Amino acid sequence: MKTQQSTPQPPHNDSSSGVVGKPSAGWTFLTNHAHVLAVLHSDPEKVLREVANSVGITERAVQRIIQDLEEGGFIERQRVGRKNRYRILEGQPLRHPIESHRKIGDLMKLITGE
Repeated sequence: MKTQQSTPQPPHNDSSSGVVGKPSAGWTFLTNHAHVLAVLHSDPEKVLREVANSVGITERAVQRIIQDLEEGGFIERQRVGRKNRYRILEGQPLRHPIESHRKIGDLMKLITGE
């Protein structure tokens, strides 16, 4: 007799506690670029390893994203001792024509609630 296996349940999202399960589909609505920006917005002095751990990507991927964001004029890097401090240029418009009427600061407020 074959036993029936249980179907995995979707992640439990409890908005009252702020607890959200891991995405089950392998994709998210926001890019890693947006995730890196959000982490740096919350803590501009985070080191790359911490950003990578928060976003769930490699340090090398974070380096490439930060380079993209700097070259695109979305962040500025300032050296403070042996660390970097990142400043989000919140007045910059979002890149895609669909969202270009909005600014980086609008996206950060949406994501971080700050």
